[in-house]
Amino acid sequence: MTIHIGATPGQIAETVLMPGDPYRAKWAAETFLEDAELVNEVRGMLGFTGTWRGHRVTIQGSGMGMPSLSIYANELIQDYGAQTLIRIGSCGAMQDHVAIRDVILAMSATSISTPSLGFFKEVNFAPTANFDLLCKAFQAAQAKGITPHTGGIYSADVFYSERPDLDDVMQRHGILAVEMEAAELYILAARHGRRALAVLTVSDHLKTHEALPASEREKSFGDMVEIALEAAFS
Repeated sequence: MTIHIGATPGQIAETVLMPGDPYRAKWAAETFLEDAELVNEVRGMLGFTGTWRGHRVTIQGSGMGMPSLSIYANELIQDYGAQTLIRIGSCGAMQDHVAIRDVILAMSATSISTPSLGFFKEVNFAPTANFDLLCKAFQAAQAKGITPHTGGIYSADVFYSERPDLDDVMQRHGILAVEMEAAELYILAARHGRRALAVLTVSDHLKTHEALPASEREKSFGDMVEIALEAAFS
């Protein structure tokens, strides 16, 4: 048991999927896991452990933003021995060829700052996904008839940005989408020698201003969860 996770030793699996929304964690656990057991509800940040095709999996909400994710990822890694951490979440498309409901595999995650910024001091560390997970996720997506976008994303510090100039810079440099957590997850995984990947579903578009209604998001996010699970255990 830690400050933010109430699970007892042995209740957290070595493979952890991390949606931002705790209720999305509940939905994913009930939809994809067998014998899912609630193992954390501290501060309402729900976590569940069950099995998928005989493999133990924990699905733990991470909250919104890198500071929140950093808390949960640190405790999962250092106190519970998590080895593979896959973010499953939504993102906002930044390129014309990326559409609503598309799946993005984040090869790298650009950011202005992260909770780990002070750790690196003058170094501009480049956070990247685990290559093995990335390849397996790409193969899993293709097996489902999905061609995912693979490339760089932007992990933002704020949701309500007032920096259209920054959006322009990201778009000019090929950044596929914006979200708020992956960069710190990749940094922590690198620091502790763990595997990490972000598998994302496009829920809105910064250029066209399209957006998925909340009622349609869960159905659209199912492919993302299955790709993450296949990548973790293939």
